[in-house]
Amino acid sequence: MQILVTGSIATDHLMTFEGRFADSLLVEQLDKISVSFLADSLDIRRGGVGANISFGLAALGQRPVLVDAVGKDFADYQTWLVDHGVDCDHVHRSQDQHTARFVCTTDRDLAQMATFYAGAMNEGNRIDLAQVVRELGQVDLVVIAPSDPARMTRHTQQCRELGVPFAADPSQQLAFMDGPAIRGLIDGADYLFTNEYELHLAAQKTGWTVDEITDRVRVRVTTRGKDGAEIIARGQEPVRVAAALTETVVDPTGVGDAFRAGFLAGVAAGLGHERSAQLGSMLATHVLETTGTQEYHLDHEGFYARLADVYGQDAADELAAAVTLR
Repeated sequence: MQILVTGSIATDHLMTFEGRFADSLLVEQLDKISVSFLADSLDIRRGGVGANISFGLAALGQRPVLVDAVGKDFADYQTWLVDHGVDCDHVHRSQDQHTARFVCTTDRDLAQMATFYAGAMNEGNRIDLAQVVRELGQVDLVVIAPSDPARMTRHTQQCRELGVPFAADPSQQLAFMDGPAIRGLIDGADYLFTNEYELHLAAQKTGWTVDEITDRVRVRVTTRGKDGAEIIARGQEPVRVAAALTETVVDPTGVGDAFRAGFLAGVAAGLGHERSAQLGSMLATHVLETTGTQEYHLDHEGFYARLADVYGQDAADELAAAVTLR
């Protein structure tokens, strides 16, 4: 199964704050907010939603094609991705701007404050998705992950025109998009990925109910944090999968990206939604236990032993037979 992933490619600057943001925020003064937090640590890591999903797919044996725009500083990052199984041949390279940057601080409650600098991502309007699809010859699924909203909309429309199935993953860009734009991203998607909050935000902005959103996609996948995930497919009974919980919580950044990668890797391997969600949940746990979104290493025996502990031996055996870890 050939999966093409469009979405941000960025460098993550991840900091931790041992206090609580909530202790320094005054609700009645938020319109005048001016606060600074003393970070206790700084890690600079590779990231970006598109790159994270692609890395996770490659770790689970797929060969995804990554499409977005990067800066003149991308060479080392590209080597990392290619060495880990990601096709970067169709990434646009800016000659003037830096690769996008995500700066995020996490407090002891795992609340986060972040800023995203688009940089070279602004040149993504030069990407012709239809041309990429023609050059590849066959694409089975295009993942529309967060990037420039206008480009996300254009890529979605191109998928419709080409008759290529697509997965909508609007994520944090929902906050910046209006109702018509969100409707354009969602309507007709083969898969819609959101968390619970994003699903209700999409409903509010589009004017559609959650049920109406569900009716407009083939499969709705909604993550629910520690409560796992819900998958509702047209004409099928809902599937609910528990999270693969861990006591080793290091950093939540990229957990949702890993779940999407695992779920889609399961689908690509011909597995059902329950097994795919279990695979996604276990991969997400590995990211949760690691600083950085692409720093985890998957050991075949250990990975499937943990999966058996959470979901049972039958689940682990079926997944191990279908998914070969890189």
